[in-house]
Amino acid sequence: MKATKAIAKPTPLSTRIVCGAVAGFVATAPMTAVMHRLHRRLRRNDKYPLPPREIVGATLPEITDESATNATLLAHFAYGALSGAALSAVIEKPAIGKGIAGGLSIWLASYMGWIPVFGILKPATRHPDERNGLMIIAHVAWGATYALAERDLVRSSRRAFAEGPLTDKARKRRNVGLGVKSGR
Repeated sequence: MKATKAIAKPTPLSTRIVCGAVAGFVATAPMTAVMHRLHRRLRRNDKYPLPPREIVGATLPEITDESATNATLLAHFAYGALSGAALSAVIEKPAIGKGIAGGLSIWLASYMGWIPVFGILKPATRHPDERNGLMIIAHVAWGATYALAERDLVRSSRRAFAEGPLTDKARKRRNVGLGVKSGR
């Protein structure tokens, strides 16, 4: 008798989107660390705030500096989560190469697409090469991290979070005096 490989069921789209949103959020942390470290190495004239902060400044010009910093962090991580969810809707099986391609596509669609189209920032072609390089490297880091996180989250959704009977759930409880006893 020949052993056959079990054919895995495809991951439901809703699960992929949830896992992708979480993975995109998670991937934004190392991306932000890369941005911070590379920003420190820019020439003095190129050390003005990076695009996430500039986007908040352009869309919310009346906001205070402290609030703008907080709004930038929130918007940056929310956009990472949204991007991860969108990528997971079109990439059925996450892989590092696909994640990096996705990260670069997000950079391209954002900084050469909708951001300049809506007049928020100039297109990337009108920014210094070093700053563009920084943002491209950051999106590569995001894409690779997104792919690894999404793969593990999808695997967890199929195994650790999905299989088997629930044997450790709380049993019915009843109050007895001041203490709580479990009913068995």
